[in-house]
Amino acid sequence: MIKSINIILIVFLIAFLSCNPNKDIKDNSQLVTPESRGISSKAIIAFIDAAENERPGDLHSFIIMRHGWKIAEGYWSPYNEESNHMLFSLSKSFTSTAIGIAQDEGLLSIYDPVTSFFPESLPDSISPNLKAMRIKDLLRMSTGHNQDATGRLRAVGKNWVEAFLSLSVEHKPGTHFVYNSAATYMLSAIIQKVTGETLLQYLTPRLFEPLGITNPKWDEDPDGINVGGWGLNVRTKDIASLGQLYLQKGLWNGEQLISKDWVKEATSLQTSNGSNPNSDWDQGYGYQFWQCRHGLYRGDGAFGQYCIVMPEQEVVIAITSGTNDMQAIMNLVWDYLLPAFQDEALPDDEESYSLLENKLSELAMSTIEGKNSSPIAESISGKKYELEDNILRMKSITFNLSGPEINITFEGIDETITVPIGFESTEQGEMLFPQYGKQPIESTGAWISDNTYKIRMYYYETPFNLSIDFIFAEDVMTADIAMNISFGNGNMPQLKGKAN
Repeated sequence: MIKSINIILIVFLIAFLSCNPNKDIKDNSQLVTPESRGISSKAIIAFIDAAENERPGDLHSFIIMRHGWKIAEGYWSPYNEESNHMLFSLSKSFTSTAIGIAQDEGLLSIYDPVTSFFPESLPDSISPNLKAMRIKDLLRMSTGHNQDATGRLRAVGKNWVEAFLSLSVEHKPGTHFVYNSAATYMLSAIIQKVTGETLLQYLTPRLFEPLGITNPKWDEDPDGINVGGWGLNVRTKDIASLGQLYLQKGLWNGEQLISKDWVKEATSLQTSNGSNPNSDWDQGYGYQFWQCRHGLYRGDGAFGQYCIVMPEQEVVIAITSGTNDMQAIMNLVWDYLLPAFQDEALPDDEESYSLLENKLSELAMSTIEGKNSSPIAESISGKKYELEDNILRMKSITFNLSGPEINITFEGIDETITVPIGFESTEQGEMLFPQYGKQPIESTGAWISDNTYKIRMYYYETPFNLSIDFIFAEDVMTADIAMNISFGNGNMPQLKGKAN
């Protein structure tokens, strides 16, 4: 009788640990079937199909976690499991976590005045509103500024802290919401001031190493302060780990990395910011986390980087993408995934799960449709086209468009790079990207007409890709360049060159 009771208890414990969002997991690498965690493989297939049909080329990767178990993971090649991806403002949620840990350690209080940390950088006259600004106001984007001050900081060169503190504070802090990446930068500066370490250094043993985040990179300002509000580069699995940590109320592998109180405060409504019931940007803001419709919360970054947490469903979804319509990506999650989660496990569906596995293994960004050669390909190969002055600082382009190995050589002011081009495939290489320097790429190309050769370069550690149409007319070449996404106009000035 006792033995039977023990067996029942063991079975109950196993079931509890597999379903409890606060179970003690070591990582998020354990893959189980969707059906075992209450969602059908068909629903995930429908999500992928909708993404590819409605937003072709936008999604780069996703991971779906439930009850601490990974149930689906996909990468559109050349995006992959081990490469970092630019997070943009999703970085803010990591910065917020650092503040929570620092408060837990007694290094600061979110009610401390911002001015108290930087007496050497204060203006001669301190306004009442600046004096009243506290760390909490930085966290909830209620500093009192009329507009985002990030551009002002970048324009001054050195000493961004002094530039921030010199700004007019038009409103009483805590009363006026303005999304302000400069406020998050100040959180990073405070961490560095109280610890003597950069934000990246501070988080490494406290967050990154426990979560298995192995190669994080974070941009710095001219004075060596991590920019905080953007600039972090990590893998999709690392985004999922942050979400899982918050779902587990700060517990990871038996250790309370951040306090439960912090998790509750950071992910709760701290500031009202709108009233549109159909917008996930009007549901309020926490401490560098957005409130969502449907009772959810998220961190997000420009062009579609997401860490979505569904507390009631015990789900975490990490997504990287390159899109100009971030709401559309979230709508896919709300429409196809959110309603599909059930409270109980579903019957096994080996056929559908096999279809899902096949679909996930075949995900890829598109290649250029066209021909492998052209009547003019051989006559162009080997020619160097000297370029007119241009903002890209390119001097010449040399084409090798015939033979088994296709490549294009770009000669710049500072260096020369040869880019291999795949046909109906992509080839690995490197290329400069405006503002971000040299980046790994994979490139594809084809002749889309007898005189036009088109390539696309996927900068797969970023949300960006560049498409270039090279148009040839006798000894003259023009190049029309378009970015898939941008903060402004994605079309660059046309390049013009003449064969020497």
